[in-house]
Amino acid sequence: MTSITQEQIREHGLSDEEYARIKKLLGRDANLVELGVFSVMWSEHCSYKSTRAHLKKLPTKAPWVIQGPGENAGVIDIGDGDACIFKMESHNHPSFIEPYQGAATGVGGIMRDVFTMGARPIAMMNALRFGEPEHPKTRHLVSGVVSGIGGYGNCMGVPTVGGEVNFHRSYNGNILVNAMCVGLARTDKIFFSAAKGAGNPVVYVGSKTGRDGIHGATMASAEFNEDSEEKRPTVQVGDPFTEKLLLEACLELMATDAIIAIQDMGAAGLTSSSAEMADKGGSGIELDLDKVPQREENMTAYEMLLSESQERMLAVLKPGREAEAEKIFRKWELDFAVIGVTTDTHRFIARHKGEIVADIPVTSLSDAAPVYERPFVKRAPVTGQPAYDKSKPVAQSLTKILATPDMASRRWIWEQYDYSVMNDTVVAPGGDAAVVRVHGTKKALAITTDVSPRYCRPDPFEGGKQAVAEAWRNLTAVGATPLAVTDNLNYGNPQKPEIMWEIVAGIEGIAEACRALDFPVIGGNCSLYNETNGEGILPTPAIGAVGLLKDVSKLASIGFKRQGDVIILIGETKGHLGQSIYLREIEGKEEGGAPPVDLAAEKKHGNFVRGLIEQGRVDTVHDLSDGGLLVAVAEMALNGNIGADIGQASLPDAIPFFFGEDQARYLIAAPFAEAEKIVADASAAHIPVTELGKTGGDAIRINDKDRVTLTKLREAHEGWFPRFMGREEIPLTN
Repeated sequence: MTSITQEQIREHGLSDEEYARIKKLLGRDANLVELGVFSVMWSEHCSYKSTRAHLKKLPTKAPWVIQGPGENAGVIDIGDGDACIFKMESHNHPSFIEPYQGAATGVGGIMRDVFTMGARPIAMMNALRFGEPEHPKTRHLVSGVVSGIGGYGNCMGVPTVGGEVNFHRSYNGNILVNAMCVGLARTDKIFFSAAKGAGNPVVYVGSKTGRDGIHGATMASAEFNEDSEEKRPTVQVGDPFTEKLLLEACLELMATDAIIAIQDMGAAGLTSSSAEMADKGGSGIELDLDKVPQREENMTAYEMLLSESQERMLAVLKPGREAEAEKIFRKWELDFAVIGVTTDTHRFIARHKGEIVADIPVTSLSDAAPVYERPFVKRAPVTGQPAYDKSKPVAQSLTKILATPDMASRRWIWEQYDYSVMNDTVVAPGGDAAVVRVHGTKKALAITTDVSPRYCRPDPFEGGKQAVAEAWRNLTAVGATPLAVTDNLNYGNPQKPEIMWEIVAGIEGIAEACRALDFPVIGGNCSLYNETNGEGILPTPAIGAVGLLKDVSKLASIGFKRQGDVIILIGETKGHLGQSIYLREIEGKEEGGAPPVDLAAEKKHGNFVRGLIEQGRVDTVHDLSDGGLLVAVAEMALNGNIGADIGQASLPDAIPFFFGEDQARYLIAAPFAEAEKIVADASAAHIPVTELGKTGGDAIRINDKDRVTLTKLREAHEGWFPRFMGREEIPLTN
């Protein structure tokens, strides 16, 4: 056997110490195939070797949690024998290299994670971060990513119901594409990936294996440089029509009792799916690679084991059920092959052309993978209130803010998604949270994705807390009880102590907020090494969250409904301008501290607002976040096409009041009689409450001299994206 060289070890993203550990586990040198297997299974993308020690800090249990982290997706009980299955994952590096296919296969992969658990996907969300609009690549990347998400989701017939999009120079060389899928299953028909027992057939289903995506997992575990464009062959190619067939075939097979275990072939493809199934089941697995369906000639064992070709699944069946399963998959015109068997050897063995090409202890690919307690350097959070010009007209600043890239309407994006297919979308994109009916019931799920990266750089702990709190508020604002979280932790290079501190503090902030809000983390994804030429992204711990409305008729939305309603502010306004949208867009500064998050106040205020919605007393609610109070008023006015008179003319300093981003706040609009009762109830509960003004007219009026019409606001708000994307035609794919 030819010895492994130093150059090969480096090419596979392994250190000398890691290779020495591999030799010890094997009791010999690895061959090239085994080196490839270890490289993907021990990659950051698959093993979480930098974060695993810290992820244990996250709360993962609650009475309604059926399955927490460790499976393809998390599962929660939503009553009546129904379960909600959901997860969020990143496809950042592939989407920068090849935006259409990178985003499309990210959508396909997260859907497979959900339907491999037995769920039918009912909704998609996404969280997208792009570089500066002025950057020469940004428009091309936005166009390709949005087209890829829409193309795949629309072909699958699953609605894309919302998400978030931000622009910042830190993402110029490393965009973020985080995709979330939510599905429904019955609690007694949930499928897991543990391949228990020996002598059970291992079957391959779906598309044929090609050479696309080889080393995708290791590529996603390294920084970019100026040669990153050359990594295009590591990006997978998706086929949503095949995935639709695969979804239906898997659900049909799941209606039988033939399946012991089932797993998506995602990152690291056949290697990770087979090794993880054996590890979770406490068994071994033997594969005959000659039987793997291949779409290219002369594929090597290395290529087959590491390929990340899309639309493939691996299942372990009960003995004797192969013909029954094959009949189902052939009916759906999909490949089906028995490619191996489970064993009691606790080894991962692969054969090719009659020879053993890999023979590895299963646990060495999982439990024995390195776990690093990487050094980190704590830094004091940035604090203080920045200076600003008090004389700037409020209405003029509001108009400018609504026309900025981060605050402009996302209509251009979500109109490219089919957000109403399946006919159960109750609240479409543009609100605080999307709402999707549980088909055939009066229940509904509320879904959101949230994080404010500009808070996470000056104070990663408080930024992590805020991401969870905002997700909790968004679900609450539509009337849903928040149930669980999936996270997508996007950071730079963990081998840099200052970045590792951002990761550790962010996880600890998320953990504290989730504990305080009874909001367990049931799964997620870590995406590290989001750097290009040594420049890291803003820390971006995206939170995907799901809540339950027991009666969808008791629902609130953001648009003003009636003329003459009283506008009520719940929560305290101190005027925190640090790291605010106002400061960045009007003053041109990114300074000051992140707004503090009082979790007790979040819980108290949110429970009060949700109670009003559940009692049918309120139908118009909006949480306060980016841009502050006046931006929230404007969004409510534009959504309902009804103006507002704010009536706060005598403020000594209006800017912090109107644009500060204090947390734990909501705006409510209600008829006068009900509004008086709400104010009294809030006061009695010692909840800060303020009557701001009334709805009505066709403008936002602050005082006689400072007002702006809804027409002007709408032109500003709706115009930026079409203008930005309308400049000269650009290709959607490379």
